[in-house]
Amino acid sequence: MLRIGDFSRLAQVSVRTLRYYEEMGLFQPIEVDRFTDYRYYSVDQLPRLNRVLALKDLGFSLTQIKDLVDKELTVMELRAMLTLRQSEIEQQVQEGLTKLTRVEARLRQIEREGKLADYEVVLKRIEPQIVAATRQIVPTLADMIPYRSRMYADVYTWLKQHRVKASEPEMAIYYNAEYAEQDIDMEMAVAIDQAAMPSALMDAHNQVYFHELPAVQSMASLTRHGKMSEIGQGLLELFTWMGENGYAADGPYREIHLFGREFEQVETVWDCNPKVDFDAVIIELQIPVKR
Repeated sequence: MLRIGDFSRLAQVSVRTLRYYEEMGLFQPIEVDRFTDYRYYSVDQLPRLNRVLALKDLGFSLTQIKDLVDKELTVMELRAMLTLRQSEIEQQVQEGLTKLTRVEARLRQIEREGKLADYEVVLKRIEPQIVAATRQIVPTLADMIPYRSRMYADVYTWLKQHRVKASEPEMAIYYNAEYAEQDIDMEMAVAIDQAAMPSALMDAHNQVYFHELPAVQSMASLTRHGKMSEIGQGLLELFTWMGENGYAADGPYREIHLFGREFEQVETVWDCNPKVDFDAVIIELQIPVKR
């Protein structure tokens, strides 16, 4: 048997917590010395305490935990509950990181107020282009990276299977008519050489499809080098230029990747890490405009 202080160190739980659990009838010492009032615990009690702590991390109340541990949950049942909670926590962490990135980008925008733009906006004609693409609705901004990874994986895998060569550049096209944090209508596309593609594939109706991006007579374009998370600053400069020069958007916004592929080994790895250092990318932002 171990005294409460030693058991506290073994279980990595404070003495205060152990005493509180005892008061709640949740976790009792194996013996209490009636003369000294010393509490003693056994190593054999660790499984119950570990279940108590695990269920507490799942968000259950102490009353609920007592009922659950008294029912003696199996390891498989407890594992299933913990796995679900783990997924929820990972989602919360990802959402927190996304919010942090947006706050940092917004602070940089505030710091740049009143300063001259670092990049020049040009107006140019864009020729029509054949692309292989897939289009999906992304539920939230926090889902953006895994969705982008899977969508590019779909495109490159399909091209590889059908021996169609991808050209430069790859791009992302956004079809929402306004800024959206949910239900983001996004297309991942890769330019291809139409002449090198079998004509039978042009009519394929799969998740990956082919279509022609139309010619654009007036495309406001800005090329920037920097963090992927600071694309919003580039859009700010684009729309500021449009407003100052009497233009309005006339089509979906395009994000052209001049740095190459966004993800490493995207043909086979779906949940992959970014290929490049997202602090050092070259991207061309394009918006069709009209007077």
